[in-house]
Amino acid sequence: MAESKSGSSVFTTLQTMGRSFMLPIALLPIAGLMLGLGAAYPRIVEVATALPGEGSAVWKFFAIMSDCGVIVFQNLSILFAIAVAMAFAKAQKEIAAFSAVVGYLAMYASMTAILHQFYGLGGGDAVEAAKAAFENTYGKGLISDHLGFSNTMNLSVFGGIAIGSIVSWLHNKFYKVNFPEALSFFSGTRFVPIISAVGGIVLGFVFSYIWPYFAAFIAGLGQGIAGLGAFGPFVYAYIYRALIPLGLHHVFYLPFWQTALGGAADVAGHAVYGAQNILFERLSAGVPVFSPVLDAAGNVTGLNPGSYFSGFFPMMVFTYPVLAYVMYKHAKPEKKGAVKGLLVGAAFTSFLTGITEPLEFSFLFAAPFLYFGVICVMFGITSFLANILNFGVGFSFSGGAIDFVLLGIIPGNEMTHWVRIVPVGIACAAFAYFVFDWYITQFNVKTPGREDEEGVQLITKAEYLKRQQEKKEAGGKPAAGEGAGKVSSEDEKSEMILEGLGGVSNVVSLDSCATRLRVGVKDSSIVDEGILKATGSRGFVKTESGVQVIYGGVVANIKTNLDEYIEKNGITLGE
Repeated sequence: MAESKSGSSVFTTLQTMGRSFMLPIALLPIAGLMLGLGAAYPRIVEVATALPGEGSAVWKFFAIMSDCGVIVFQNLSILFAIAVAMAFAKAQKEIAAFSAVVGYLAMYASMTAILHQFYGLGGGDAVEAAKAAFENTYGKGLISDHLGFSNTMNLSVFGGIAIGSIVSWLHNKFYKVNFPEALSFFSGTRFVPIISAVGGIVLGFVFSYIWPYFAAFIAGLGQGIAGLGAFGPFVYAYIYRALIPLGLHHVFYLPFWQTALGGAADVAGHAVYGAQNILFERLSAGVPVFSPVLDAAGNVTGLNPGSYFSGFFPMMVFTYPVLAYVMYKHAKPEKKGAVKGLLVGAAFTSFLTGITEPLEFSFLFAAPFLYFGVICVMFGITSFLANILNFGVGFSFSGGAIDFVLLGIIPGNEMTHWVRIVPVGIACAAFAYFVFDWYITQFNVKTPGREDEEGVQLITKAEYLKRQQEKKEAGGKPAAGEGAGKVSSEDEKSEMILEGLGGVSNVVSLDSCATRLRVGVKDSSIVDEGILKATGSRGFVKTESGVQVIYGGVVANIKTNLDEYIEKNGITLGE
């Protein structure tokens, strides 16, 4: 049992870490939109010469958009520091966020000062020689400017995650600390930024000595993956998609997107780390996206950065809508009307935004082979093809039609080779159609609309509310929120969700990521999946102390409604 609890604890920690990543990642679509449009406008003018050209107000406007988009990608590390600190803070999350900024700045100030004082990088005539000597020893492009600190090391998102984790630990340990009366002003939350600054100074000292070796190790991994050739993207994509049911894929892909694991490139004379950063920097600089990643010395340090992204478009834009049609085709005639809206909405979501979980969870548990043996393998193959056929379309969040247009079509085929993705997508859709069509029929897979009539029936919201009213009339305990005035439909849904989670006494914590309501519970065995499905859930992932309820892109609003419902009714979770 101890091992089970330990494993559950690790799983929960990784879930929380992955969830924290979603806050800064949510910025990427708008940042990518601004950068993509800003970078594309000069190439649009080359074709549509009647449009205002260089030096015009329109040209300058799009240049400003590009700069505003780039700044988000250049400073993601401090955003991750804030997000991680907030996610792990037990209370007073705003204090944890503020302290993360303090700790982050202190970390960089400490590390930069050590580099300047002990490695001769502080300035003067000898600084270039000192920089060259340092990089000859530890790696090219390691010394750069970041967030106003000159001649320092860019720790990328690893630095942000590290200081965010330390600050959250210090916050949880000291946010209620008491000092003697003479020092009482510094008690409690006021002490957290102070101790976080000390933690940042210590971490900066540590990083100044260990980061060059760690960076070399990460760069070596990136070169190793590059050495796998086209097989590298296959492994990456398969693992990425296979982790989705566990909700741990954010932890896996982020280092490839934002660190030297995804390549270290020289773009327009400065070092850039991570496949996503390289991709956007190349777009901004007017450099074709799809070429292999080279450092300042001309060495290959990573694959075509599009390999980590482009292979997803044939699946999300072309294949998944076809899978929805296959499942609709095989639904029982009397259930086609009920599943049509579900599948059409999920297909459109995948096509437009690249959010695929609502569709995946429609067949994943009914036929695991279709997911792990067909879909994940197809993602690997399309990523393999992205590398050998030089696809160069990236995405800011996920591989839907919005990113395909903004970051593939608008920049131009000469920059991204987006045209090559179309026939691959059509071929994948055709293959998946025949495989799913045959497999569902051959093995009688219970996809939506094919459930047995005698099986467990899902209750409707009306039926649930009727039960609640009957319980009240019978003298049972009124549901939370009764007697508080007019009940909105959002409140009714929130009440159903809490009931489905085993009641407020069973719920310990509530949070959400891009598509899932992530809930800490005392006992996952009493979670009622029937009630939760009646609220619109598409699937579930359970652990000993938690449950992930899949709602798709609307989950943020569901979480907000739950928070408002809990606050309005004075509910204390876990009691």
